[in-house]
Amino acid sequence: MTCAICNSNEGEIIWTDNTLRVVLLDHPDYKGYCRVELINHQKEMTDLDESLQFNIMRCVFKVEEILRKIFNPDKINLASLGNKTPHIHWHIIPRFKEDPHFPNSHWGEKLREGLHQAISETEKNELIKLLNQSLN
Repeated sequence: MTCAICNSNEGEIIWTDNTLRVVLLDHPDYKGYCRVELINHQKEMTDLDESLQFNIMRCVFKVEEILRKIFNPDKINLASLGNKTPHIHWHIIPRFKEDPHFPNSHWGEKLREGLHQAISETEKNELIKLLNQSLN
């Protein structure tokens, strides 16, 4: 079986340990867009023991907290679907009223052109620093 998460080169790994990684996808319309990925291939959260479930959610919440601090978005979207990619991963997406889809899902109907703002090196370095302080 081919798995897009197991075989992915998408984005940049900005934090990892022996079970999880945080990938900066940083889509040009979604500055700071990250994904928390379980390294081992598992399909459902309930396939995991409770301590790993809590560890994943702790990581997701820390990423959300840090993105809010750095970018001050209007909203943060958290999503874990896995219909196309049945490998545990969580999307953490800073949302702004000016983004192409707001208030719709970023997978929904596009309502306007986005701002196309890439994350700055300063913002990226702050994100990495805060992840390391919070998760190590």
